[in-house]
Amino acid sequence: MPPALSIAHLTKTYASGLQALKDINLEIRKSEIFALLGPNGAGKTTLINIVCGIVTATAGNVAVDGHDIVRDYRAARTKIGLVPQELSTDTFETLWTTVKFSRELFGHAPNPALLEKLLRDLSLWDKRRDRIMTLSGGMKRRVMIAKALSHQPEILFLDEPTAGVDVELRRDMWALVRGLRDSGVTVVLTTHYIEEAEEMADRIGVISRGELIVVEDKIKLMKKLGKKQLTLQLQERMSAIPEGLSDWQLQLAAEGTELHYNFDASAEGTGIPALLGRMGELGIGYKDLNTRQSSLEDIFVSLVSERGGTRA
Repeated sequence: MPPALSIAHLTKTYASGLQALKDINLEIRKSEIFALLGPNGAGKTTLINIVCGIVTATAGNVAVDGHDIVRDYRAARTKIGLVPQELSTDTFETLWTTVKFSRELFGHAPNPALLEKLLRDLSLWDKRRDRIMTLSGGMKRRVMIAKALSHQPEILFLDEPTAGVDVELRRDMWALVRGLRDSGVTVVLTTHYIEEAEEMADRIGVISRGELIVVEDKIKLMKKLGKKQLTLQLQERMSAIPEGLSDWQLQLAAEGTELHYNFDASAEGTGIPALLGRMGELGIGYKDLNTRQSSLEDIFVSLVSERGGTRA
């Protein structure tokens, strides 16, 4: 069984000389949610646009369910649904007409029952006779999703799907995406909301300056690269870290009232007992201590910073 999406040695260099993508190699499995994270300008949208036939690659190959996107364009494109980052809808048409037309563009016969279910799932059914121009931004975003799903694609690309959407609607969309995955649809999303990837994704890819720097199962990634942070609330304010604690990479925080120590919880020795013992020897007291697991956002920032990228 071929993967839902296979990308091999994909590059994109624009006429200006800007290399937007550098030798991208990636396989996305069927019925998974894959989150692609990266700063603005990292190449996320360029990658999606190439797969969807909007931008032409400089080199490399892309196949959707085994169909080459250049040699077998029609078969590949029918398997893809795209929700672009920008809202572009037929403002003078009704919601129902717009979604119905999107389905027919792919040569599918009308299926009012399917479209009704789709609009109900997206909380759009009551607005079906409204013109797009009268809808809110969040509603328009849902219309874009309905259009992308109208021809029943096997792989759905969501480019910043919840940008500008309120928290409640964002969580509704998360539930919808999980339902799609459970029904067999492969979902590829780009997002600025790290908690979105942490909440939903099965696997995560991080792209920076056109390079795919990591692709990993979410849980494995957080276990492999995530660290814990020990926070010690000091009994007395400290102006500088004493020389006697130089064996540990400590940070002074909260205006000198806290010491932070990052450590690998999976390592054989965390260094914490020795640290606390040395503090006792030096007469440094603390009122409380707690530990916190690194979040996906911590890992993302660390990976991008190492490659010289910036978050926007």
